[in-house]
Amino acid sequence: MASTELITLSAVNAVAALRKGEIKSSELVEAAATRIEAVEPKLNALPILALDQARDAARKRESAGVKPSDHPADLAGLPIAIKDLIDVKGLHTTYGCPLYKDNIATKSDPLVTLLESRGATFIAKSNSPEFGMLPVSDNRVFGATATPYAHNRTSGGSSGGAAAAVGAGEVWLAHGSDVGGSLRIPAAFCGVVGIRPSPGRVPRAPSKRGFSPLSVQGPMARSVGDVALFLDAMAAHAPNDPLTQQEIPGQFQQAVREARPPKRIAFATDLGLGGVDPEVEAIARAAFQKFASMGAAIEETRPDFGRIDVLFQRLISFNYLTERAEFADANRDKIEPVHGILVDAARKMTIEQLAEAQRWRADLYTRMATFFEDFDALVTPTVGVVPFAKDLRGGADVDEWAGSNPPRWFHQCWGTVPLSNPILAIPAGFTKAGLPVSVQIIAPQRREDLALAYGKLLEDALGLPTHLPKDPVGDV
Repeated sequence: MASTELITLSAVNAVAALRKGEIKSSELVEAAATRIEAVEPKLNALPILALDQARDAARKRESAGVKPSDHPADLAGLPIAIKDLIDVKGLHTTYGCPLYKDNIATKSDPLVTLLESRGATFIAKSNSPEFGMLPVSDNRVFGATATPYAHNRTSGGSSGGAAAAVGAGEVWLAHGSDVGGSLRIPAAFCGVVGIRPSPGRVPRAPSKRGFSPLSVQGPMARSVGDVALFLDAMAAHAPNDPLTQQEIPGQFQQAVREARPPKRIAFATDLGLGGVDPEVEAIARAAFQKFASMGAAIEETRPDFGRIDVLFQRLISFNYLTERAEFADANRDKIEPVHGILVDAARKMTIEQLAEAQRWRADLYTRMATFFEDFDALVTPTVGVVPFAKDLRGGADVDEWAGSNPPRWFHQCWGTVPLSNPILAIPAGFTKAGLPVSVQIIAPQRREDLALAYGKLLEDALGLPTHLPKDPVGDV
């Protein structure tokens, strides 16, 4: 197959062809390399390339006659991208921070090691804001990443490089992470699929915030089926991550294959904070209506999210203080202002306010559990706006990211982090200007299978996966 045909394969079909010996890993590496060369100057999605390493890995795999394992999510040599926030041995890990621009990883992150054992070939690292703490992918090491839908508009963040690379066909699958919407914002802005898994579904490296459920790692891809494949490849128990659980091999691919419509499903424009563009709302609402044609009872309602803005501000600030207080204190004049803002916000909190936040979170969890006794899922717009100009770096209110009023344009993302529910973001349609709009499906606790099943049915009803890979276009 020609490289132009190879990049259009779904990850599921590419892996199936690799398993049957119909294509080789080395052919996919070269197809990806050709595509990267063609589109990367327009996107700036994959600033750290590992083409030679990927070629060597593919050659060794083929010369040794390595066969895929029996694991149902073995990727069989498929090239993937890793976000520039975790280590791949021998490659740069800059965290998007000038202080680490020359840092070379001496060992791989546990997730990287797991994916390598399950047949992944690492071809590049994707762009991210500094330590992933902005809702756009812009940093002082590599610059800003664009969405494939407009050179002058942001890919979102913090997994924006991953989303843009997948959407433009540079890779079939890309790893991301999410602490405030970092898997879902760029999925929305790049017209791809991303899922924020339940805490513990995907193992993380040991850290000082090991017991915090806020930060998770997860997959990005062009379709729900491809995301299910990648999530199955990522899921595992890890002794050094206290939140992980034993996996059921292949469970998410099975959920997609056996998808059944929900019986009753809810829609909410927002979480009670507003800030949704009318065109985004109309497209999201029209997509949600597709569930009615599947026989589902649909209703516009949502649980009471209470003071979700204050709750998230307290949780994210405390989470950052736990992990990086000393680093932020020592480097205030060398790092993005957001880091100092987070530390200062945490230190201004009283112990009573932190305890109050924990009580609010527990109450919200109970309300959500009760809500899901009546509804199979809750659907909202993923974000309230379309991709904006790259140079805004998160909008005019970016410095409020850690303040008492987090930006409303993506409050559906950060406002749902405290729930710990799995949340799938999928394309819902396009504006008159041709920019992507997304909806997110919030499923009950630890029910990624339901989020993926309902997402697959909605994806089929909308008929959107055929729009990718997207050839990057000019200014919009």
